[in-house]
Amino acid sequence: MRAYDVILKKRDGHELSKEEIGFMVNGFVKGEIPDYQMAAFLMAVYFRHMNAEERYNLTEVMARSGDTIDLSFIPGVKVDKHSTGGVGDKTTLVLAPMVASCGLPVAKMSGRGLGHTGGTVDKLESIPGFRTALSEEEFKKCVKEHLIAVVGQTANLAPADKKIYALRDVTATVDEISLISSSIMSKKLAAGADAIVLDVKVGSGAFMKDISSATDLARAMVDIGKRHGKAMVALITDMDKPLGYTVGNAIEVEEAIETLKGKGPDDLEELCIELGAQMLKLGKISDNLSQAREMLKNSIKSGKALEKMREMIMAQGGDPRVVDDTSLLGISKKTYDLRCESSGYVGGMDAEKIGIASMKLGAGREKKEDVIDLSVGIRLRKKTGDEVKHSDVLCTLYYNSEEKLQEAIKLVKESYKISKSRPKKVEIVHGVVD
Repeated sequence: MRAYDVILKKRDGHELSKEEIGFMVNGFVKGEIPDYQMAAFLMAVYFRHMNAEERYNLTEVMARSGDTIDLSFIPGVKVDKHSTGGVGDKTTLVLAPMVASCGLPVAKMSGRGLGHTGGTVDKLESIPGFRTALSEEEFKKCVKEHLIAVVGQTANLAPADKKIYALRDVTATVDEISLISSSIMSKKLAAGADAIVLDVKVGSGAFMKDISSATDLARAMVDIGKRHGKAMVALITDMDKPLGYTVGNAIEVEEAIETLKGKGPDDLEELCIELGAQMLKLGKISDNLSQAREMLKNSIKSGKALEKMREMIMAQGGDPRVVDDTSLLGISKKTYDLRCESSGYVGGMDAEKIGIASMKLGAGREKKEDVIDLSVGIRLRKKTGDEVKHSDVLCTLYYNSEEKLQEAIKLVKESYKISKSRPKKVEIVHGVVD
């Protein structure tokens, strides 16, 4: 078999066999197939796409290119959740403790952020002492003993995806459904959960800008998971405005803790309850979504979810005092209030620009090697639909560099659209794919 022939076959629109896909992926990982041939292969896939069988096979090959985690020794259904990423997306920080406090094991491997703001792992590292780099054995022990662990991906988890993604990133082949779905699902399958709930974001602050493409991606990932014997469901959720009122790292952890205390933003709590209800149903903790929602609401009211957060922090080496004293998170003391220059309503927000502004402050990475400033970020005071008057504070920027602040101010100003009439309310969940 030759790489040339596989590239030619896909270029001409033909279906590839599992053997051909495996030959390309494994050959690239081993260094037997050069970058230029894999880049040509990825471009052929970008234009010709893959069918469901090819996506299944590509995911399988990538998932098995490195370590796979076996959680079968832990009783019950183990559940995972994945978000395609958005602005202010701190759902895991709230959702995982809520679900675990209801008795369902949550085994979550998360990544670091590239672009916009930090990933879940970056946010958790705002907590003094918190360890996200656990060994596989430590990860399993946390899930078994505490029903919860949120860690960074191990170095050898789906290494094919890591190497292929780096090439996609520099060859303009990132945004193709087959490549996105197999990339995400290869890591999820390797991580060992029995059930997976997907949060597919759509809107200005999301990777997928329209409902149609978001739905296509959700269907592709659900199909891959089900073909691999996993219980699957995907929610299509709104990302035309940031989730909650904070964008950054430490500042998002603070908001997550407040949400677990029952004092968080309505949209964040609602989304966590909807995602959590699906998790409890897939995990056979609840027979129906209505009952599951009540269980999750009660986990906040009773304080069980907050205690599970404290338990997770302690188990992973962090300082549990942050639950009671969020000043320990070290949010920057330097602030700037951006004020409204007219009156009316916030007619819309460009969530992506808010995310980029946060990145410019230092809360995200433009390049993989960039060091994140966990203390900076943006606290929104007004969001889409809110009434505003002249000189009202639209948002507060937390910063450490005057130069970076000026860049961020410009972007945030551009992101707010002030209108004469109040826009229609948009539901947080646009649809369910199962």
